[in-house]
Amino acid sequence: MDNKKVGLSDTTKAKTEPKTFRRNSIIGTKFTIAISSAKGGVGKSTFASNLALALKNMDLNVGLLDADIYGPSLPKLFSINEKPESDGQKLKPIKKYGIQCMSIGFLTDEQTPMIWRGPMVISAIKTFTQKVLWENLDFLIVDMPPGTGDTQLTFAQEINMDGVIIISTPQEIALQDVRRGIRMFDKLKVKILGLIDNMSHFIGDDGKKYAIFGEGGVKKTADEFKKDFLGEIPIDPEVGKQGDMGSPIVESKPDHKISKTYLKLAEKIKSIYL
Repeated sequence: MDNKKVGLSDTTKAKTEPKTFRRNSIIGTKFTIAISSAKGGVGKSTFASNLALALKNMDLNVGLLDADIYGPSLPKLFSINEKPESDGQKLKPIKKYGIQCMSIGFLTDEQTPMIWRGPMVISAIKTFTQKVLWENLDFLIVDMPPGTGDTQLTFAQEINMDGVIIISTPQEIALQDVRRGIRMFDKLKVKILGLIDNMSHFIGDDGKKYAIFGEGGVKKTADEFKKDFLGEIPIDPEVGKQGDMGSPIVESKPDHKISKTYLKLAEKIKSIYL
């Protein structure tokens, strides 16, 4: 028997080899910013929704695209239970809290699993980026799914993304995947605006700081890759509570300390682009 070595190097190279892509801007938007992490469960959707609301509170026109085909969160986070209008060719975003919103979750039943192969996912992403009537947006915030698969590659290779914010919790198991995400965006020449340390710590009733998931890992990773560290967002039960109620904390409690953190970040994003 002829034993041959089987490797993944050729496949990996084919997917990530730097090349010149023809990237198109999303019609109706000035700037597109992706919220990403190669790890699931680190708070991307909560972050994306609150950042969008913080930018809206600065009198900007903002859209929010939920690009997680397999696990859409936007319908729950914004308590949207309706389907978008269509003229037969294009979809009209649903407006909630002053944000133009689109998600696969608006088009399917909440209990229906998305048992789709890659080409169907890519087709859905192209629909959301080419066939949605985004109206005069200053910023489109894109909530990316976890991983470094078809959705990320479609955006990175075909869409003119103006920046990516990478979210992570500080423990090493999450940062292992985050490093893969950073390398992917770097290879595909997509600008990384910086890293956010989400759920960085918890302040107990005793006033003490508890680093539940470890401490300093996200900043260390940012330094390792020479990326900006954009700050920490601590754990606060009110954030999850308001999200589950369909009214993210920046909308429901704009004076909350977490909301003020998002507003400061939104000011920084605005200053970069506008």
